[in-house]
Amino acid sequence: MEAFEALLGGFASALTPTTLMWGFIGCLVGTMVGVLPGIGPALTIALLLPLTYHVPATSMFVMFAGIYYGAAYGGSTTSILLNTPGETASVMTALEGNKMARQGRAGQALATAAIGSFVAGTLGTLALTFFAPVVVEAALAFGPAEYFSLMVLALVAVTSVLGNSLLRGLIALGLGLLLGMVGIDLQTGQMRFTFGQPELLDGIEITIAAVGIFAVGEALYLAWQGRSSKPSALLGVSGRLWMSASDWARSWKAWLRGTLFGFPIGAMPAGGAELPTLLSYYTEKKLSKHPEEFGKGAIEGVAGPEAANNASAAGVLMPLLTLGIPTSATAAIMLSAFESYGIQTGPQLFTSNSNLVWTLIASLYIGNVILLVLNLPLIGLWVKLLKIPPPWLYAGIIIVSIIGVYSAGNSVFNVGLLFVFGLLGYLMRRFDFPAPPVLMGLILAPMAEQSLRQALTISQGQWTTFLTRPISATLLGIALLLLLAQPVYRHWRSRQAAQLQ
Repeated sequence: MEAFEALLGGFASALTPTTLMWGFIGCLVGTMVGVLPGIGPALTIALLLPLTYHVPATSMFVMFAGIYYGAAYGGSTTSILLNTPGETASVMTALEGNKMARQGRAGQALATAAIGSFVAGTLGTLALTFFAPVVVEAALAFGPAEYFSLMVLALVAVTSVLGNSLLRGLIALGLGLLLGMVGIDLQTGQMRFTFGQPELLDGIEITIAAVGIFAVGEALYLAWQGRSSKPSALLGVSGRLWMSASDWARSWKAWLRGTLFGFPIGAMPAGGAELPTLLSYYTEKKLSKHPEEFGKGAIEGVAGPEAANNASAAGVLMPLLTLGIPTSATAAIMLSAFESYGIQTGPQLFTSNSNLVWTLIASLYIGNVILLVLNLPLIGLWVKLLKIPPPWLYAGIIIVSIIGVYSAGNSVFNVGLLFVFGLLGYLMRRFDFPAPPVLMGLILAPMAEQSLRQALTISQGQWTTFLTRPISATLLGIALLLLLAQPVYRHWRSRQAAQLQ
């Protein structure tokens, strides 16, 4: 009941003209970046981080949430019409959606993707509304040892699941942890890894690292690729946009099943959207009364994965808001935005900044409605965005990155640091190193170090405290199992991908 009352207060704030405007801008921008191949929500939010110095926190996070949800909506357009998934989460949608488009059923494919996204996004937000307070109550029992173990689990999970190599993931994580140590040691007051640069005394600004790795690094990587790859043929939106009674009958169960996959897996450390979309597609193929249509344009193969994709977006916000733990690259960048405002995430967030949290959650409901309205009537407009030449697009990204970073601190040093991280991002893309572990290591390293030292101080230096406390030992055990199970998981995923091709 308390959650319901708090949500009503959130709606009162979210429905003010200013907050609605920021939410609409976020949904519009999110849909645009979802449509444009290669431009994801992580890159976009990183690009907008300098605005945190000028825009109030509530408005900024409402816009970020709109971008996150909107990108999940917009990704289906390129997957269906261009057979070019903007992110890995849209790969499953492209398998059946593009086949439907080639049969003249692009309208129905886009409709089931948009409506499924709305249904799953709304159900996922409902789960976030009523489960988040329960998670907060449980998290209040955590001490420093449990928090340290939880961060270890999050870091290990992200490292083991993302990328194609555990070794590369661990190297990326180690680099992120090392970068997180730059600055002044909070316990001793000693300088660490600053190389005599006063600009580094407060540590590396996460804004600069995120913009450099995701925005500048991506632009440099695409410049290196050049024009070697030919764009796929763009299919027109033929036929009607609305779904028939048969399409509805075949889609609604897939929407619900996709939601059941997406939300809980999205809430897990490194669950993300890739695994639930794959599981949803595989499940729909097994349960379908028309299995022969899969691979040729089955509507369930669009409805289920798109629902799982959007439900996972709500799931990712659960650990971010309740525990202060990011489980995806986008969540890590949003966490850095909280730090830019000096807001401490975790269980106390629901009491110290309850208005912000519940306004954000309420805006998710409103954003789902806005996105449904934007996606169906404006498909023709989104398709025209695909005509923007990539060199213009990425040159604009670099210019905006430089302006944003320089205006945030009026520092040429920060601009130079931006390009250092941009070069690092390019090299990581070039040699297939996952970028999220670097950013998560950079963000969580100071927090993990603080929790580690507090736990050791309380236990009088006994390292066994992490194993004698049941919750801490359980979390560390899960982290160890994830490391050991990683080769098995990759083998299973490669086999499933081979079967789907």
